[in-house]
Amino acid sequence: MSGRWLCWTMVLCSAVDGGGASSDGGGKERELFQIPTWAVAVVCTIFIFISLLLEKGLDRVTSWLWEKHKSSLLEALDKIKAELMILGFISLLLTFGEAYILKICIPEKAAVTMLPCPAPDMTHRRHLAADNTSYQCKKGHEPLMSVKGLHQLHILLFFLAVFHVLYSFITMMLGRLKIRGWKKWEKETLSHDYQFSVDPSRFRLTHETSFVRAHTSFWTRVPFLFYLGCFLRQFFRSVGRTDYLTLRHGFIATHLTPGRQFDFQKYIKRSLEDDFKIAVGISPVLWASFVIFLLLNVNGWKTLFWASILPVIIVLAVGTKLQAILTKMALEITERHAVVEGIPLVQGSDKYFWFESPQLLLHLIHFALFQNAFQITYFFWIWYSFGLRSCFHNDLNLAIIKLSLGLGALFLCSYITLPLYALVTQMGSHMKRAVFDEQMAKALKKWQMAAKKGKGGKRKLPAKTASGATLHRSKTMDCYPSDLDTQPLPSPA
Repeated sequence: MSGRWLCWTMVLCSAVDGGGASSDGGGKERELFQIPTWAVAVVCTIFIFISLLLEKGLDRVTSWLWEKHKSSLLEALDKIKAELMILGFISLLLTFGEAYILKICIPEKAAVTMLPCPAPDMTHRRHLAADNTSYQCKKGHEPLMSVKGLHQLHILLFFLAVFHVLYSFITMMLGRLKIRGWKKWEKETLSHDYQFSVDPSRFRLTHETSFVRAHTSFWTRVPFLFYLGCFLRQFFRSVGRTDYLTLRHGFIATHLTPGRQFDFQKYIKRSLEDDFKIAVGISPVLWASFVIFLLLNVNGWKTLFWASILPVIIVLAVGTKLQAILTKMALEITERHAVVEGIPLVQGSDKYFWFESPQLLLHLIHFALFQNAFQITYFFWIWYSFGLRSCFHNDLNLAIIKLSLGLGALFLCSYITLPLYALVTQMGSHMKRAVFDEQMAKALKKWQMAAKKGKGGKRKLPAKTASGATLHRSKTMDCYPSDLDTQPLPSPA
């Protein structure tokens, strides 16, 4: 049994402890030696039991992902566990350092600057400070933080832990749900009708192909209308059947052997999982943005409003850019050819992306997801700690609108933008490493079959490939057969 349950216990205890541990009405709090032992034992038992249940649940999920050979999701789960550990340790440090923090005094003038809510009068403020701290500062000074303030900070950490897990789960499930709908298009590639459509001997005028007609019109030649159309397209038809089949054809023609069978839908799903393990992480930059938000959340600065709008703007901008890439690919086809053979062949290149970096879009999505998750968490934390109509929400209608925007951005980014990113970025100059899981698994399966037939001799399975990548067993062994054993593996980008 690992020690992660201890950090869960820390976070759970901090949430309950923050419910109002400060004394009310001038009464003194009882110390531990004044509390019945049975009460202490019952409380500890409950928290340990809940923490162990959470730990067992995470272990079950880990075992299931291991059995399904979801290595990328396993890495994502490990990242979530590590972030929960960090939150637990922060809670532990706050608990241990509480006595020292309460003894730090600052001038009264500094104590009334940059408040998130309108400042009360000085007499009322001194009365509140006296009720909420056990340490008295000298005249003209106040404690840096009160006992109640520290406990409310503990609750914020608890909310961050819970909502981070919930938000990550929803993000991944919506993305997988979207990509699952592409399976029917992948099955079409085995039909005779599809084989006829990609037949090189079948010539068509470029402007008559479905992909070109779907993405080009009179408005695509006007810059303003071009981006306006791309902006609107992400809401109504983010990925169509023609888009999927055309990009699939271009990917195979560019990175694999043209005409070979390849389960592109499974590859996109693995690619999304690789992207997801990055999107759920909390980097030092994101922690810095969290601290900056707490610093700038000053009354009158409208920080809550701008912080809620920023992730929505980023998600919409990235979605518009991805749709613009599809449209530019269609326009370049019309510029290169008047007649095409079979399905139009799109040319993959990093030039389509900002600063020729497809990875930049993922970092923007990552930042938007974190900020959006934090704003939703912050709303519910305010509701729980201060009430729905607190000073943080002077305009309740505006607060509800911001929450609706956050939930809308969650759905838009998870169900539309992230899957679209996983698809469109396959048309970059370099191939993602997710394809090698399938390629290596097929090579391993063919080696095993040859060994069973006596053709493999007593050769030992090499621990590493020529490129240095370790062979891993993968569920993708059951993908379509290929002539991989007679062709070299594509070199990693």
